[in-house]
Amino acid sequence: MLQNYFKIGWRNLLKNKVFTLINILGLSVGLTFALLIGIFIWDESQINTDLKNIDNQYVLHSKWKQPNMGMEITTLAPLAKTLKEQYPSLVENYYRFDGVSTTVSKANKNFREDIQIGDSTLLTMYGLPLLHGDARTALNKPFSVILSQNTALKYFGKTDVVGQNIQIESFSRERKDFMVTGVLAPIPYNSVTQFVSTEIPILLPMSSLGYFGRDASITTWDNAYIVNYVELKKGVRPAELQKPIAQLIESHASPLIKANLEVTLKPLKTIYLDSNNALIRKTLLTLSLIAAFIVFMAIVNFVNISIGSSSTRLKEIGVRKVLGSKKNQVMGQFLTESTLLALFSAFFSLVLYQLTRPIFGEIVGKEVRSIFSALPFFMISALVLGLVVGLIAGAYPAFVLSSLPSVDSIKGKLKTVKEKHFFRYSLMSTQFCIALFVFGAAVIISQQVSYFFDKDLGYSKESIIWAAVPRDWSAAGVEKMQTIRKELTRLPDVQEATLSFEIPNGRAGFQAGLFRVGQDSTQAAFVPILQTDAHFASTYQIPILSGSFFRPVDSSNPTDHIVLNAKATKALNFASPEAAVGQRVRLQGFAQPFTVIGVSDDFHFQSMRDNIAPLVFIHLNTLNNYRYFSFKIKSKALNKSIASIQKKWNELLPGAPFEFSFLDNMLQNLYQAEIRLKKAAQLSTTLAIVIVLLGVIGMVSLSVARRTKELGIRKVLGASSISLVMLFLKEFLIVISIASLVALPLVFIVMNQWLQNYAYRIDIGWVSLISITSTLGILIVFLVVLQTFKSTLINPIESLRSE
Repeated sequence: MLQNYFKIGWRNLLKNKVFTLINILGLSVGLTFALLIGIFIWDESQINTDLKNIDNQYVLHSKWKQPNMGMEITTLAPLAKTLKEQYPSLVENYYRFDGVSTTVSKANKNFREDIQIGDSTLLTMYGLPLLHGDARTALNKPFSVILSQNTALKYFGKTDVVGQNIQIESFSRERKDFMVTGVLAPIPYNSVTQFVSTEIPILLPMSSLGYFGRDASITTWDNAYIVNYVELKKGVRPAELQKPIAQLIESHASPLIKANLEVTLKPLKTIYLDSNNALIRKTLLTLSLIAAFIVFMAIVNFVNISIGSSSTRLKEIGVRKVLGSKKNQVMGQFLTESTLLALFSAFFSLVLYQLTRPIFGEIVGKEVRSIFSALPFFMISALVLGLVVGLIAGAYPAFVLSSLPSVDSIKGKLKTVKEKHFFRYSLMSTQFCIALFVFGAAVIISQQVSYFFDKDLGYSKESIIWAAVPRDWSAAGVEKMQTIRKELTRLPDVQEATLSFEIPNGRAGFQAGLFRVGQDSTQAAFVPILQTDAHFASTYQIPILSGSFFRPVDSSNPTDHIVLNAKATKALNFASPEAAVGQRVRLQGFAQPFTVIGVSDDFHFQSMRDNIAPLVFIHLNTLNNYRYFSFKIKSKALNKSIASIQKKWNELLPGAPFEFSFLDNMLQNLYQAEIRLKKAAQLSTTLAIVIVLLGVIGMVSLSVARRTKELGIRKVLGASSISLVMLFLKEFLIVISIASLVALPLVFIVMNQWLQNYAYRIDIGWVSLISITSTLGILIVFLVVLQTFKSTLINPIESLRSE
């Protein structure tokens, strides 16, 4: 019996090639997108799960009462170690790290690298494998280093390099040999070794902090900028550590920190998904809903075309029943056909998956695994998807057609399923509604992302490049770098250059409490501190509202001068920017008061997710800290300008790599999640529209075929071609009108809620929403007219002869 079902089903699919192709294309596109999204969501949800004892691993997470007092992802430097030492019955292990970047050299190879300086527990605590070396001792000795496989290949051209040396530069520009004691095997992305960057950094033992002049930072309870991890004993709950943590903070921290800091444990297993206000988790949920919608739309197409083509098979069903076929046998025939079609679509979707995988990888910003990396999984997934989709899509047509009375079937009557096809048009309305919703959401997301880059940021981002510089954090080091800066500004293509510790990427070196002299320090507003030279405002073209920026002659800048932004003057209750100039203010942690010499206009130092906050500038000479050169290029020939800067750089800073980035690229990274969502939404819109149009083609073709005789009669009675076209077109216009009435308010409500995540956002205009409906409507009208107009030109005699 089953063999007969397949044989008849295969013949029917071949007999109706056009509708079979439309169904296969629609289902394949939907299933391909579902597979791509599914694999991406699975891989994202599995981040960190490969780490050893992951269910017991936690990150110490800071919650500050005062905004800008510290970061959520870092906490007090000694906390994790002290928990292990004083509460060994609760804590199994701990790991902490501090991150730096500096120049790493081997022979004539010089690169600027991210370095993670951490406890020796790293490899054993998380079970990170080594290709070469001993994981138990690799981070025990001073001046030892662990490289990733790629880093070893970059410097040595091979991975078996244990015992060989590389040179690492300190912040005083001293260079020392570090012995390679281990080479990491390839490991999946995780939130320990790749906490800051997607690349695995160079790993150094905690004893190396002294080489960078930061050894005191890991022992002081005033340093709240160290990432802390703990592994709990089996069976210990995170809540059991809350009291010990509170006691340690009460015993060791400063009064200011005690009053403002609460430390909790966040599971390392989910820290990636929950970071940035759970932005990644929300994005994955959005993508999964979009994938479900796309598959649903493909199923709707299948159901509509199956029911629409049923009139050509009514007599076949009637004859089957007269000859003794039972209802379940007729249902079995239709379910077999739908499953056969869905299985073919599912396996064809694997081919499409492999072809579109690189394109989707570019959209989501990461490599999507090949089907050959897990072929059995993909084959089983295709089989299950095909069976499930086939049964769901075929269930309604099979049930309806098998329920028809034998007499009605033989006569070709479909009255029992209502000639007006209410159910089919309900499905079509739902499909159009989803397409309009996805289309509208994509337009609004695109407009918001464009707004990020088009809005005036309060500074110039055009033709600015920046590059990290070698560090010598001393008065002599600052003076030397300023001399180099002057040499670089003499280049004809360089309009201006500045030396600073920060660039406008939202990452301040530190925060401090700001308050007026004579004011209670407990009322201080915590603000980011930007350390710059006198040329920062002119390079980035930040307007000065009153007073001046630092003096152009850098060596003469007093270390007690400060520049506020407009928001900071309001936080300090100055009547105006002019009233703030000449006033005295204090920063917590600094012994001397500062004199306000100028007030800058507000600008977006952080992303537009947050409101512009108060911030202050202090001169480099205050702390002698710096990290970057920024260049404002005046030539339009950027490649030529950059080449001339690199040439001069190599003369002035031999051995220091010139690794530059455009400020525009930095902004791209700042909104990376939103850009990915924009690309995914645009892809979803394209697929949704393709599926809708395929459905329209199938529905119109079936409708024309079923009503050929009616067209002939109407034409004989004097109907014009336009009136005949409108006969078909009005049905789709009614459907899209109903869909618009439902979808557009939904788009407005849902996307308006999404926009609340951003302090600076677009306003949703009804003109944009109506234009979305108009665009989809025009496409549908074009297709319907194109298909039906040809039928209206057929000779009525030929139409009347058709059966």
